[in-house]
Amino acid sequence: MTWQDEFPQDEELVYLNHAAVGPWPQRAQQAVSEFAEENVRQGAAHYPAWLKVEQSLRQRLQHLINAPSCDDIALQKNTSEALSVIAYGLPWQSGDNIVISNHEFPSNRIVWESLASQGVTVKIADLDNTDPEQAIIDCMDAHTRLLSVSSVQYASGLKLDCIKLGHACLQQNVLFCIDAIQSIGAQQFDTQAYQADFVVADGHKWMLGPEGLALFYSTPQARDQLQLNEYGWHMVKHRGEYDRLEWEAAQNAQRFECGSPNMLGAYALNASLSLLEEIGMSEVERQLTQRVDYILDGLSALSDINVISPIQAHRRAGIVTFRHKFISAPQLYHSLMDHNIICAHRGGGIRFSPHFYTPFEKIDQALNFLTQ
Repeated sequence: MTWQDEFPQDEELVYLNHAAVGPWPQRAQQAVSEFAEENVRQGAAHYPAWLKVEQSLRQRLQHLINAPSCDDIALQKNTSEALSVIAYGLPWQSGDNIVISNHEFPSNRIVWESLASQGVTVKIADLDNTDPEQAIIDCMDAHTRLLSVSSVQYASGLKLDCIKLGHACLQQNVLFCIDAIQSIGAQQFDTQAYQADFVVADGHKWMLGPEGLALFYSTPQARDQLQLNEYGWHMVKHRGEYDRLEWEAAQNAQRFECGSPNMLGAYALNASLSLLEEIGMSEVERQLTQRVDYILDGLSALSDINVISPIQAHRRAGIVTFRHKFISAPQLYHSLMDHNIICAHRGGGIRFSPHFYTPFEKIDQALNFLTQ
């Protein structure tokens, strides 16, 4: 089976929207179908086997981000929930500040702005700069408690140097939180090299999984700083000992999982990640880079198109955003969608986001449409 065989999309469809929601591979559909069939016929008779799939998912996520241990991995509903665990877990003091960027998706802005009632301010670094990392670092001061930025910006596709940022946070004793939703599954990701304290990412974009299941990584030192705000049977150290009256929170990251897991989502995401694992993230990144380069080359030949995304190789991931000189972005977006070219309207332009398997002939269809 080839990569394309895992994605038997409708013939008339050109799918360039992985930065929003990625299609499942066939193996994810099969895993969910088999899990549903088992539920219908046998209920939870084999629940211990379900837990093995959940543990397999944790291990795949650990390897995907190069975490030291799967004990550092918690499963959350989405990125916003994971960020909220951090925002309302840290013991803030009036006068503390948080640094973000001016290009962040709302989930990595609103949660921090909501802390204003506790006397916490949000400082916004301007990434429209020749040195965006330095702009971020220059925003940090003696009162900065946390830096929270996207490794790849959702609208422009700008990729940040997380190694440089992580080093600066370590030097200034600032917690480093990475929203990696536009990186993980698209490019190689190394949380240890970045010296990240927290990493959050939904599974429904580049990881090709379902909505409703997200990664939440924390170092032991960082998670020990978080006060718990959700409690239940699942987050305790002696899980399963239902008659035990005394309890304490689990020491690992599962302390942030208060109740029953999204087992259906775990089956799907575990299957999707097995595909990325088989191919290898270095090859996934190489194939995706080829497709992004192909799109950029095609757009550069169109005189009516202005590319918004950075063109430098080290600044790119899987996103290419552009504007038409004479057609408004909303008008062009609706026209593309009407012709089954699935994309997004972001950052005042049109965002194309292929993946490693996207056929080049499909990209040609999208580029040819722009010449009409």
